[in-house]
Amino acid sequence: MPSVAVKLYSVFFKLLLKHRLHNLISSPPSPDPFGVSTRSDESVAAANPSFTDGVATKDIHIDPMTSLTVRIFLPESALSPSELPRGEDDSHSHPHDPRSDRRHSHVVIPLNQTSPERNESRRKSYEPYGGYAPSAKRSSRKLPVMLQFHGGGWVAGGSDSAANDFFCRRIAKVCDVIVLAVGYRLAPENRYPAAFEDGVKVLNWLGKQANLADCCKSNRRVNGVELKKLNVQGHIVDAFGASMVEPWLAAHADPSRCVLLGVSCGGNIADYVARKAVEAGKLLEPVKVVAQVLMYPFFIGNNPTQSEIKLANSYFYDKSVSALAWKLFLPEKELDFDHPAANPLAHNRSGPPLKLMPPTLTVVAEHDWMRDRAIAYAEELRKVNVDSPVLEYKDAVHEFATLDMLLKTPQAQACAEDIAIWVKKYISLRGHEFSY
Repeated sequence: MPSVAVKLYSVFFKLLLKHRLHNLISSPPSPDPFGVSTRSDESVAAANPSFTDGVATKDIHIDPMTSLTVRIFLPESALSPSELPRGEDDSHSHPHDPRSDRRHSHVVIPLNQTSPERNESRRKSYEPYGGYAPSAKRSSRKLPVMLQFHGGGWVAGGSDSAANDFFCRRIAKVCDVIVLAVGYRLAPENRYPAAFEDGVKVLNWLGKQANLADCCKSNRRVNGVELKKLNVQGHIVDAFGASMVEPWLAAHADPSRCVLLGVSCGGNIADYVARKAVEAGKLLEPVKVVAQVLMYPFFIGNNPTQSEIKLANSYFYDKSVSALAWKLFLPEKELDFDHPAANPLAHNRSGPPLKLMPPTLTVVAEHDWMRDRAIAYAEELRKVNVDSPVLEYKDAVHEFATLDMLLKTPQAQACAEDIAIWVKKYISLRGHEFSY
């Protein structure tokens, strides 16, 4: 059973969440196409482009017409030693700790008054570090890309929330991937299908970034010949193309090894994006979705499962609270728990057949009323020969690996490591694969 502390926190969590949902229902905000991707009362973590805790982050607003944002998590493992920020003599400052020279902001040193050029060079070397900028002169290590969709019952959370920032940093390090945390538009300002469309938009944006980066490289080599070749392929780059390229992704991202990871309601978004990726096929190139991870997805249906009956009043997101969240997310005329966004096995589900879906890892918690439907979906995938294992965690609750209070528990860390073991089967380069 969960600890007493978890039980008490769950009581207060549900009271606050119910209060927020009832307020949104009784006094709904006006529909806003631009939308919001983070609530003003959320605890957020500022982006930090230096490698604090081994991961650098930055925020990108990718759609001028909406509030859709992406937070990039770049692990330090992507860098070669020559790209790490350091002063001229830092390599000798801390021989016992090769990582320590990346953490200092500046050092006061005497300057040689007779050599202005050298003085200026040393001043620049010891200026406070303002963030990582990849060098075009060096070849960089390419890492897989993981699109992460946060939870929050459609109405809360964010790519920049403190809890999500901590989780994505952990995943970036243990999986050795670049994480793109998607700040999709929240309900009820933007109901279905806004959040789902935002997920697909980010996937397409990733493909555009890869194409722009290739175009810039080609243009620098041989303008005339390569431009003709690009036009045949349909990739158009104007005079502003270079400024549109995101440098971290251009230097380090390998979109041909793309993984989707969804937390709670984000799992529903990830599954939708995976279906759209299958439908798009080669049109998404060079992006290829090779796997997806559904962490306690926010599935529901009209016909209750055994866990929905037995655990209806479970911890944190109980069934009554979740029903309120769905009421705020789905348009009034479409409010149906067998809606394709809610039930992956609904009879009216559209899209590609299940046998074409990517390998899918499903994480479930013992004390989560949504667990049975997530397991049933994994079983249906296995019936059509899709690799779809289920990781079930004993004594765990919904969001046990991502909720702020539970992030630092051994179980949360173990879950991240388990995910990494499975994911690396599909993102490891040929010749470096391993099984679990």
